[in-house]
Amino acid sequence: MTANTEEASVQDVERAWMEEAIGLATTSVKNGGGPFGALIAKGGEIVAIGNNKVTSNLDPTAHGEVSAIRAACEKLGTFSLEGCVLVTSCEPCPMCLSSALWARVDRIVFAADRDDAAVAGFDDRVFYDLFEKKPSDLWPMSVERVDMPNRMAPFDAWLAKSDRIDY
Repeated sequence: MTANTEEASVQDVERAWMEEAIGLATTSVKNGGGPFGALIAKGGEIVAIGNNKVTSNLDPTAHGEVSAIRAACEKLGTFSLEGCVLVTSCEPCPMCLSSALWARVDRIVFAADRDDAAVAGFDDRVFYDLFEKKPSDLWPMSVERVDMPNRMAPFDAWLAKSDRIDY
């Protein structure tokens, strides 16, 4: 197989995964969820799927990407998704992007973008904008540090723990 043929094959697989993610999002709407779907793939296979359940579960963190990440970690028995691809029907919001970073996924591919989502009433652009500012600069809530003499106690306990699992 030539490099071009191999690249085309990978693109075909990723397009099929994207069709799956878009299908998950569309089905989510029919089932009372939001219009977002995602999957985690590893080694050419789909490991886990997720869809938006924010309103159906009354959980603001139940985005499609987060749901897929949680399911993949559970299935693979790890908190690290190194070697995995996150395929999502829409550009990840800052929370989902942060979750993907924490999960250590290798790549993210998406179809619709933040502007497409805004047209449908899901305007997360204000959240993207927040991350370009310091919390003290116009965030909608106060974010303040309280200086505590024992602030390092949890970290000291962690570092002293001989059987900790580093991440």
